Amino acid sequence: MAQKISILGIAGSLRKASFNKSVLRAAQKLVPADASIEDFDLDGIPGFNQDDEKNPPPRVAELKAKAKAADAILFVTPEYNYSIPGVLKNAIDWASRPYGDSAWAGKPVAVMGASVGVIGTARAQYHLRQTFVFLDMDPVNQPEVMINAPKSLDAQGNLTDDTAKDLISKLLQKLVEKARAREK
Repeated sequence: MAQKISILGIAGSLRKASFNKSVLRAAQKLVPADASIEDFDLDGIPGFNQDDEKNPPPRVAELKAKAKAADAILFVTPEYNYSIPGVLKNAIDWASRPYGDSAWAGKPVAVMGASVGVIGTARAQYHLRQTFVFLDMDPVNQPEVMINAPKSLDAQGNLTDDTAKDLISKLLQKLVEKARAREK
């Protein structure tokens, strides 16, 4: 059997009881057997400062190293003000710098999200996909996974919605397929 595909999972929220962190934990249980998801918490990533891009703070260096080492990336994002949470955009910026040394270049990537509304994460996902163009990332386009958190997660943050589980499984399978295709 081929080596396991390593996926770096990043939730775009700092909140301890984040819906998106819960969905990322669910994805870790739904990932295909030939892959694994390591989560990276964005807590402790300072604001991007171009003066420090060639000598980044340790937490940023850790993020960048993990992103470079991963075979694929999974972003799980809420939506703030019709867009990407600042903490997620900040982390993406850090790991893309300095110019020419992006940890994201060529990486297969999937995106999903959970929100209190039916389409709450849709606009954030589309904005995030726009950044993939410049970052030279290879996105999984279907299925789109937008989870209505109050209807899909129980009080402990466990994913209980079978349709959401099925969509996540399909998304992760396609992400693994993209990563495998890069091996050839």
